[in-house]
Amino acid sequence: MKKTLITLIAILFVLTSINAQKSAKKADVKPEGYIFSTMVSLPATPVKNQSATGTCWCFATTSFMESELLRMGKGEYDLSEMYVVRKTYENRILDNYLRLGKGNLGPGSLSPSWLRVFMEDGLMPDEAYTGISYDSPTHNHRELQAYIDAAAAVSVSLKKMSRESEEVAGAILDVYLGEVPSSFTYKGATYNPKTFAASLGLNMDDYVHITSFSHFPFYTEGLIEVPDNWEMNRFHNVPLDELIMVMDYALKNGYTVNWDGDVSERGFSHANGVAINPDLAKIDLPANTDRARFENNPADRTPIAGIFDKPGPEVNVTQEVRQKGYETFVTTDDHLMHITGIVTDQNGTKYYITKNSWGTDRSTHGGYLNMSESYVRAKTIFIMVHKDAIPADIKAKLGI
Repeated sequence: MKKTLITLIAILFVLTSINAQKSAKKADVKPEGYIFSTMVSLPATPVKNQSATGTCWCFATTSFMESELLRMGKGEYDLSEMYVVRKTYENRILDNYLRLGKGNLGPGSLSPSWLRVFMEDGLMPDEAYTGISYDSPTHNHRELQAYIDAAAAVSVSLKKMSRESEEVAGAILDVYLGEVPSSFTYKGATYNPKTFAASLGLNMDDYVHITSFSHFPFYTEGLIEVPDNWEMNRFHNVPLDELIMVMDYALKNGYTVNWDGDVSERGFSHANGVAINPDLAKIDLPANTDRARFENNPADRTPIAGIFDKPGPEVNVTQEVRQKGYETFVTTDDHLMHITGIVTDQNGTKYYITKNSWGTDRSTHGGYLNMSESYVRAKTIFIMVHKDAIPADIKAKLGI
């Protein structure tokens, strides 16, 4: 009996060791990951970091225009985002006053604001206007925003936009962003903001904003009802498939794309360098994933374990699926980025190479990520492209 017991213990020990070894080997197996092949990659300037500011719209549009200058053979420029941000604050303070304090004083805006500043106030290189005139190595507008809100509220309460109130707002911007010089020297030449802008050879009338929603007619211009469209800009509307056609045509013909959309989804991961739109019903997720909670509440942003391990099935996004996301507020307008190319994964799925403005230290792709076509179809609010980057037949339908 004793001998039998010893034998059983020995067998149990051997089996436990074997299982432990199998578990260790299983733990050592790394996820397949994403293997990308580059189809199109267009020149872009270095990634920047908007830091503690809500100014992605300006960083993305500035990056887009810097790529335009590269495309035009003008060389590499480092343009000042904060000059545009400053001038936009001046515009929004007046807009807020005229709306009796119901305007958008926050830092968010859209690319048309960039175009407006360029046309009305010019532009500056970053070395002539960094926009940091406070004790911080990086951009941080928390305190600036609080003072702007307070100063703007006084004019509204008094129902008077006086010269003095404008000077107070200007002084606040001077303290935090720096005074705007009347002239500056850049690459051996002397400019002011307007002459510098003119020297670049950019024509804001060349740039077209395009969206795809079914609540106003296709091939017309309409409003996009998002808070950051405080200037009430109108956007050309095309069917979803044609929106994708414009993006692909642009990139394949040497034009980059300015992109506005929703990055608050659980399939968006700056750290992992991908944005995907997983079809959860077709994915074999770990048992501890609360799939039911997500499917019943698509606005849930809780991370889903395992979805970034390798490419998987994604949602087939139709015009109807896209529209429902917008009208139920699952798709929101919260971030602008700069699309510079196309890649495919090991399954042949198409992605768009996307330059972000969150720096390079928290990303496996140097500040870039790849957004899948499914994600782009679902989560795009609008794009901006050069008018020559639009296929001729679509351009004709839009009357451009």
